[in-house]
Amino acid sequence: MGKGFYISKAVAVTCVVVAIAAVATIIALSVVYAQEKSKNEAISPPTTSPDTTTITPTTPSTPKEPWQRYRLPDSLAPVSYNVTLWPRLKTNADGLYIFSGHSTVVFTCVKETDLILIHSNRLNLTAFEGYHAKLKGLDGATAPSLKNTWLEVPTQYLVIQLSGPLQAGSKYELFTEFVGELADDLGGFYRSEYFEDGVKKVVATTQMQPTDARKAFPCFDEPAMKAVFHMTLIHPQETVALSNAMNYGKFLSQYPVNITMDGQKLIQTRFEPTEIMSTYLLAFVVCDFLTSTLLKAIEEGQGNYALEKTGPILSFFENYYNSSYPLTKSDQIALPDFSAGAMENWGLITYRETALLYNPDVSSNGDKEWVATVISHELAHMWFGNLVTMKWWNDLWLNEGFATYVSYLGANYAEPTWKMKDLIVLNEIVGVMAVDALASSHPLSSKEEDIQMPEHISELFDSITYSKGAAVLRMLSEFITETVFSKGLSTYLEEFKYKNTVYTDLWKHLQMVTGIKLPSSVEVIMNRWILQMGFPVVTIDTKTGKITQKHFLLDPDSVVDRPSEFNYEWFVPITWIKTGVERQQYWLVDKEATNNDMMLNANDWLVANVDMRGFYRVNYDAGNWELSLFTFQDIPVINRAQIIDDAFNLARAEMVNTTLALRTTKFLNKEVEYMPWQTARNNLDYYFLMFDRSEVYGPMQAYIKRQVSPLFNYFKDLTLNWTKIPESHTDQYNQVNAISLACSTGVKGCRDLTTGWFREWMKNSTNNKISPNLKSTVYCSAIAAGGVEEWDFAWSMYKNATIASEAEKLMHALSCTKQPWLLNRYLQYCLDPEKIRKQDATITIIYIASNPIGQPLAWDFIRANWNHIFNDYGGGSFSFGGIINGVTKRFSTEFDYKQLLQFKEDNAGQLGSATTALEQALERTKANMNWVAMNKKQVLEWFTSETSSPV
Repeated sequence: MGKGFYISKAVAVTCVVVAIAAVATIIALSVVYAQEKSKNEAISPPTTSPDTTTITPTTPSTPKEPWQRYRLPDSLAPVSYNVTLWPRLKTNADGLYIFSGHSTVVFTCVKETDLILIHSNRLNLTAFEGYHAKLKGLDGATAPSLKNTWLEVPTQYLVIQLSGPLQAGSKYELFTEFVGELADDLGGFYRSEYFEDGVKKVVATTQMQPTDARKAFPCFDEPAMKAVFHMTLIHPQETVALSNAMNYGKFLSQYPVNITMDGQKLIQTRFEPTEIMSTYLLAFVVCDFLTSTLLKAIEEGQGNYALEKTGPILSFFENYYNSSYPLTKSDQIALPDFSAGAMENWGLITYRETALLYNPDVSSNGDKEWVATVISHELAHMWFGNLVTMKWWNDLWLNEGFATYVSYLGANYAEPTWKMKDLIVLNEIVGVMAVDALASSHPLSSKEEDIQMPEHISELFDSITYSKGAAVLRMLSEFITETVFSKGLSTYLEEFKYKNTVYTDLWKHLQMVTGIKLPSSVEVIMNRWILQMGFPVVTIDTKTGKITQKHFLLDPDSVVDRPSEFNYEWFVPITWIKTGVERQQYWLVDKEATNNDMMLNANDWLVANVDMRGFYRVNYDAGNWELSLFTFQDIPVINRAQIIDDAFNLARAEMVNTTLALRTTKFLNKEVEYMPWQTARNNLDYYFLMFDRSEVYGPMQAYIKRQVSPLFNYFKDLTLNWTKIPESHTDQYNQVNAISLACSTGVKGCRDLTTGWFREWMKNSTNNKISPNLKSTVYCSAIAAGGVEEWDFAWSMYKNATIASEAEKLMHALSCTKQPWLLNRYLQYCLDPEKIRKQDATITIIYIASNPIGQPLAWDFIRANWNHIFNDYGGGSFSFGGIINGVTKRFSTEFDYKQLLQFKEDNAGQLGSATTALEQALERTKANMNWVAMNKKQVLEWFTSETSSPV
């Protein structure tokens, strides 16, 4: 989502540029593993139904009927679908974009039943003799007549009651014809818009995961209801149609069949049957192909990097899984409007533009890393998730956590100098530990019966699922070894290909191949990490060798009301270094134990959780903390970052003194590595959130200015006075930290540097000489220092940006202004899709809320517009949980807490996927209130003391 990879088929790599526009670029990258079959077969277009009246939905109210439950019964199993869809890329007489189509699903009756439930949502179904569908028997089976049909709106079913039973073991065929809206809600079959030379262009595209295939055609829309799909798309001349499988033309540029319908000359593209797959992995796209900007897009080479790395990453995974790529092609397409980062549709991966397109003249190394890791994530799914799929959404963590973990392995293979295996610690693990340390967190794996409604499923797409999932799988891979982990995956994929599994199936396969001595089975060990929320803090007393574990909570006063069958104890793999030498791993399997090897002599020191391989925090006795602080430069770089992160979080949990945490930053004036600096910055950001409107702010700024000045000068020298780019990937990141912190704290020369660069660009807007890596921080710094002139210039550049990553940098920088009226104007733009695309509205509001001046404005805006956002603007395009988290990060007063409670009360029933986030915000606000009350005085005294004393 290479090297050492063996494939018997010739690899043909083609790059098809579909369209490029002023702001939006669409590019399809196709990696083709076999020659397409040359078939130009036409099928009959949709016929006019004998009765085209639309039946008004009715909802019987008998409680506890099968159609009032959100899960499908196990009486029917789909075999195949034959679906034809015709999206209209121009509005009809009512001003609506629509699509029409018909679907035939062949299914087997598993258990005798007189009821058919099939998902259908927001589709107007054609009536046939008063019923919503037609049913017939296959292979000699006789279909009972239809007795009653209706649409059950709450559970999104087409309900079909029969006059007699379907026979177990028999096959049947259900036909439906329908019309739906090609809306701009970013879910199901939807439309995306962009402008080219002032002309609006429309793309018809899809996002089915998790429960929106039912918006495109009636289907058994659950992951375990796998089937083969025969897709046909009808589309305008001079457009191209893509889907999961190859079309029957020899090449993508060879249009299959010209047809005429309703007086319109159209193209009918028929696709080969898919492999057996889940509905949520379906995809189809219709977009403009023959445009005047085709050559320009190729010359710009925005897809070159993705194309260059797709092959090696696919190679890596074929070798890693010991399994050939399952399909005949892999298309990757970037879309102007897309709610997620990317989607692993089998054979047709869809992306946001920033996740696939890279321009070396404009895009930063961070943009490049994002492209590599997202491609790697999606390609990892081609096997893990697509070939073998979770039975139900409660195991989403295994699907997404796994892809997140191995995406770093794939990216590391593609870019071996980037240290991607290290960067997973910063990018995934450190951040999710803060979430999982809340009493309102949730286990990785939920009970199947607890995840029923679509909104329950949507809530699972969070950092626990992705990042904690990645962290615990990384930990597992470390303690059984990567070789064993890979071997177990191979046998797992082989046994369950084209099927569905539960997480214990993977544990069994890993257990079968492991030869490593473990304290218990893989399943017993891992159940403690996935079936209970949170993680432990391991405390090591180096005077006695005593080791203890305890459920780590950021707020020690929070109440954990979620029971655990394991009593919040874990089997903890403790890796450790003693005075620079790594020692044998120790397993802590009880609440406390003693390891005499961990007793230290004078001048010895100990650091546990080497390279943060385990998902836990570490606390020490006071003596070892002191030794660690004095031997920082002898400690491996990831553990230098870990010590900072652990100390700050332990201090927030009242397990160590706050001044101990602050003292871990004192060595930063001698540190030049990225990971410790970024970790310190992440943790000090919390202090800014709590204190940037109080008297602590001044001394804190002065301290950070003193610490960052040597780093600023280091990079000034390394880059020959800012004229060259550092060679190391992580040095390039840390250069940004140096400039950003130096400018925000007033280091001499920094603000003049950034505003000078920006002013130079304003004088000649066609010649931006600012280094791509530095653009984000330079833009933000200059707009913060400037006024309406700088803001309006940046807005103009944003609206005219032709590169998505450039637009994203400007979108963020516009939130840096210190002018409230500009921030309010920017917030209003978030409700106008002509100004801020729907897919970007959430993050823009969060950016504004990250500005201390913008935070109260964003909170007022959200409260005033919640009803409109929730009900009218489109749930598919807004991350409600993300908004709540973003705008409430600074909350730390009783007044803030009461406002949150009032918001919860005012919007009861329409919080949707924000429900959990709101509970977390309430808990976090309480914790912040307690922390500020307890620590403000000593934090002020510490920063004041440090800045008044000589270095």
